[in-house]
Amino acid sequence: MVELRSYVAGRWVGAGASPQTLLNPATEEPLARAGSEGVDLAAALHHARSVGGPALRALSFAERGALLKAMADSMQAQRDELIALGIANGGNTRSDAKFDVDGAIGTLLAYVETAAALGERRFLVDGEGIQLGRSARFHGQHIAVPRHGVAVHINAFNFPAWGFAEKAAVALLAGMPVLSKPATSSAMVAFRVVERLVEKNTLPEGALSFLAGSPRDLVSLLGAQDVLAFTGSGSTGERIRTSPNIVRESVRVNVEADSLNAAVLGPDLAARSDMYELFLKDVVRDMTQKAGQKCTAIRRILVPAEILSSVRDDLKELLATITVGNPADEDVRMGPVATADQRADVHQGVDALQGKIVFGSLEKRNKGFFISPILVESPGDVVHEREVFGPVASLLPYQEDPAAIVARGKGGLVCSIYSDDQAFIEETALGVAPFHGRIFLGHPKIELSPGPGTVLPQLVHGGPGRAGGGEELGGPRGLSFYMQRVALEGARPVIQKLLG
Repeated sequence: MVELRSYVAGRWVGAGASPQTLLNPATEEPLARAGSEGVDLAAALHHARSVGGPALRALSFAERGALLKAMADSMQAQRDELIALGIANGGNTRSDAKFDVDGAIGTLLAYVETAAALGERRFLVDGEGIQLGRSARFHGQHIAVPRHGVAVHINAFNFPAWGFAEKAAVALLAGMPVLSKPATSSAMVAFRVVERLVEKNTLPEGALSFLAGSPRDLVSLLGAQDVLAFTGSGSTGERIRTSPNIVRESVRVNVEADSLNAAVLGPDLAARSDMYELFLKDVVRDMTQKAGQKCTAIRRILVPAEILSSVRDDLKELLATITVGNPADEDVRMGPVATADQRADVHQGVDALQGKIVFGSLEKRNKGFFISPILVESPGDVVHEREVFGPVASLLPYQEDPAAIVARGKGGLVCSIYSDDQAFIEETALGVAPFHGRIFLGHPKIELSPGPGTVLPQLVHGGPGRAGGGEELGGPRGLSFYMQRVALEGARPVIQKLLG
């Protein structure tokens, strides 16, 4: 059995006496063990702050970009191995595992391009200079500099490669060392990524730390210069935000949490039109990709009341083509959910919806954490309160304003709209915009559209309210979380020399 070790303070630390066992979610076969008992967390943070931070801050953006390129190259070289681990440890189909690994590599390369554009500076110039008085010599300029702490990343189980890379790419480019803590149940992919990076001396010492197993009291050890980016449940995010030292030290926290993402079908669309078919395709893909375990997956399907039955029948027909089983089998299109607890949570969530299951069932198999795709009709109001994190979506009819129904979710990562009516698109998009981080406007003429469930590094990822209130990525915008904006005020020639 593989032992997943932690890499902290420049050395590997074993799993300790009471490790957690990682399973193959399709067969329940034990694969690895991970634990953090032997890790001195305070020493790990000190090493990252005192060694990794200065090493990164001494580099220009272009030089940090070269590190990201080396990370992407390393992952590309082990791509097949990582995909195999995603199938075994994550319950992913090969397509889903590729989605995770290729997304990670693509995000790193996107920030390599950002680094090239930022060039040889070690800090950001924020906007234009400002004349502050009658004299042109009295000048002001905002800049942003790297914070002198550690970027702690607590990632979710569903994207062990992509979750690691999308956070690490931005933090390292900004000049902050990273301590990455993956969800234990699916940590084998992230562990192998970091193990290879360490073997190849890809990054300066202290720039990257890795914690396998429980985070223990890690959050309580963070200080004013540190930042914490968390992806997971809203309840855990709430506990993090209200930790005494987080409040006392004003530790910067970014949370990506629950999200009741919606897809809205416009009233102008006829069945079998190209836009209608795209809508069906995107809904089914989001329900079943990664067994619905995506923070951006469609949970609420809003359709005009008069065509509800047609949409239901068409979705049922498409969902019937999804073969559920062991993802190691080539003909399987959807694997299991990640853990037994995750399966139980999905079962409880479907029961809580109190709707009619019009496709699928909650029947358990003898082995593996399998769930069929489940389409629910006529759910109760809890559909706007509880995210069922699995291959589950609910059909909701509307007659007038779909944006008002979507807004009942109190904040989401993405809302998708499918219509050829420009007035409807404008009204609905502006209606849902205050409640979302991203709006996807579906169109059949977009070649190779990734759909609403794909997070692109060029655009911000996050959402208000229930979705956590955070914001990640967005090209160079993402760097601001890891940097301190400061106003320079003084003589213009002095400031201009400082800016180079």
